[in-house]
Amino acid sequence: MSSPFHFPSLVWDEIIAIYLFLLGISAGATMLAVLLRRSGIVSSPSENNIIRCAAILSPVTILLGLTILIFHLTKPWTFWYLMFNYHSTSIMSMGVMLFQVYMAFLFLWLAIIFKSLVATMIARFVPKLAFVNRLIATAERFISPIEIILILLSVLLGAYTGFLLSALISYPMLNNPVLPILFLASGTSSGVAALVVCALLFTKESTHSPALHFIHKFELPVVLIEAFLLFAFCVGLYLGGGQKTVAIVNAIGGGFWSNVFWFGVVGIGLVLPTLLNAVANENLKHKKSFMMTVAALGLIGVLCLRFWALYAGQMTLA
Repeated sequence: MSSPFHFPSLVWDEIIAIYLFLLGISAGATMLAVLLRRSGIVSSPSENNIIRCAAILSPVTILLGLTILIFHLTKPWTFWYLMFNYHSTSIMSMGVMLFQVYMAFLFLWLAIIFKSLVATMIARFVPKLAFVNRLIATAERFISPIEIILILLSVLLGAYTGFLLSALISYPMLNNPVLPILFLASGTSSGVAALVVCALLFTKESTHSPALHFIHKFELPVVLIEAFLLFAFCVGLYLGGGQKTVAIVNAIGGGFWSNVFWFGVVGIGLVLPTLLNAVANENLKHKKSFMMTVAALGLIGVLCLRFWALYAGQMTLA
C-alpha cells in the first residue's frame, strides 16, 4: 500500500534527506567560521568557541553523512571505487571529487588555525612527523587564498545538495534550477543554527560575545532569502504548466507532505523564528534559552525542507 514514505515512484528515501541535511550543516558552518576568522573580530581563532565548534561540526557532519550513505548503498564495500574513478557525466562522481577537495582544504585550514595544538600532539605521540609543522608554517603564508578557496568549496557543497536532487530528471519538481540555490540558502541557515546551538550548549560562550553576534546577524537575511527562493520555487512550478503544476499542487495542496511543508518548512522554519525575533526585546534576544529555541526551530525547518523536497518531489513523474 502507498504511504507518505512508501509509494511506487519513490527512488531515494529518508537516508538521502538526512545526508543532504548533514552536508548543508557542514557547508554552512565552514563558510561562517572562515568569514568570522577573516572579519578581524577574533584575535585568537584557535581559542574562539565558534571556530572550535565549527572545527568539530564541519568534518563530523560531512563524514557522518557519507558514512550513512555508504552503508545505505547495496554494495557499500565497493564505494571506494568512486574515490579514484571519476566520471564527468555522473553527479555522484563529481560530488565525491568535490568532497575530497573540500575535506583537503578544510583540514588544511584547521591545521593552520590549530597549529599549536597540532605541534603539541605531534611532539607527544609521533615526533617523527615533526616535519608536518614546517609544512603547516609554509601553508600559513597562503592562508588568505586557502580561505577564499574554502569559502568557494563550501558554496559549491551547499549547492551540490540541490544539484544532486536536480539530477532526477524524471521528476519535474526536483529537476528545477532554483533548487540548488534554495538548498544553499537553507544549508547556510542550518550552519548558523548549528553553530549557535553548539556554542551555547557545549561552551561558555557569552550570548553578548562579538563572535556570536557576527554569526547571529546572518540569521534573518538568510531566512528572508530562503523564503523568497522557496516562493520562487513554488510559483515557478505552478506557472510551468503540465506535470510541473501537478507536482507542486500534489506537494503543497493537501496530504501528509503538504502539512510538512506548511507547518514544518514555512511555519516552524521560517515564520515562527522571524516572528519571535520581531517581537522579542533586546534583553530577550540575548537570553540563552531564546537563542537556542530560535536556532532549534531553524534546524527543524531545514530538516523538514529536505524531507519535503525529497519525498514530495518524487510523488509526480514527468
